Amino acid sequence: MTGATQMDLIFVHGALVRDGQWWWQRTADLLLARTGIRSRALELPSCGDGSPQPVAAQRVAEQSVAAQPGAAQPAAPGLVADAAALRAELDSLDDPGSAIVVGHSYGGTVIAEAGTHPAVRSLLYVSSYLPDIGQAQGMIMSGESDPVSISDNGDGTLSVTGYDASSFGARFLQDADTGTQNEAWSRVTAQAVGSFITPTTAAGWQGVDSTYLVCADDRSTSIGLQRFHAARATRSVEVPTGHHPFITRPDLVVAEIEALLDRS
Repeated sequence: MTGATQMDLIFVHGALVRDGQWWWQRTADLLLARTGIRSRALELPSCGDGSPQPVAAQRVAEQSVAAQPGAAQPAAPGLVADAAALRAELDSLDDPGSAIVVGHSYGGTVIAEAGTHPAVRSLLYVSSYLPDIGQAQGMIMSGESDPVSISDNGDGTLSVTGYDASSFGARFLQDADTGTQNEAWSRVTAQAVGSFITPTTAAGWQGVDSTYLVCADDRSTSIGLQRFHAARATRSVEVPTGHHPFITRPDLVVAEIEALLDRS
């Protein structure tokens, strides 16, 4: 694993949650111990990451700025702003081919929209999506037989609906302890509707070495939808976990990151 300590790793979390670093931290700690690589989670504007304001309040503020003559136009709320945040993070890196980007669930759509970038060496997908150009997140999930229940808040945002800490844990983190399930539930948040209805304009996964982790016991994303997208990756590996293996089995996730490093 020559030169592994010079690598950067960026984690792009899924939809309708905040505080990506919390979701990633168990894998970040193990990755650092085993490889010396320091990793970090991308803050997604669509979920209010990095902002003291709720997502709906951000949207009102952005509209106010946009209405001012001569004002710089902010990225549209949702997928466009999230992809811009990822590109900015990659732009900050000094060396080409020095980054591994990990996309979980919706995070894969953010990777696609961010487009190809010279800093990216490899991609790792976790129960995620490699969409064609022109596909929106809502379209990607529209064929699921047991979709996650989501409601329109009427303020430009969507939220999961009909769940509490227990039922959320049973669906998304059935392989985690109750304390972890409760911590996860406290990080569920509203998200800009543009994350779900904006068609992609790029396919940043094309032509990039990638591994897809199919989560065999996932109760959120069907195994069929996972395998459909996994077929677009360079390779796929099936793991015996629910939707969040970077929380419940960080050893399995780190093993695949190490494999990517060994291929580099």
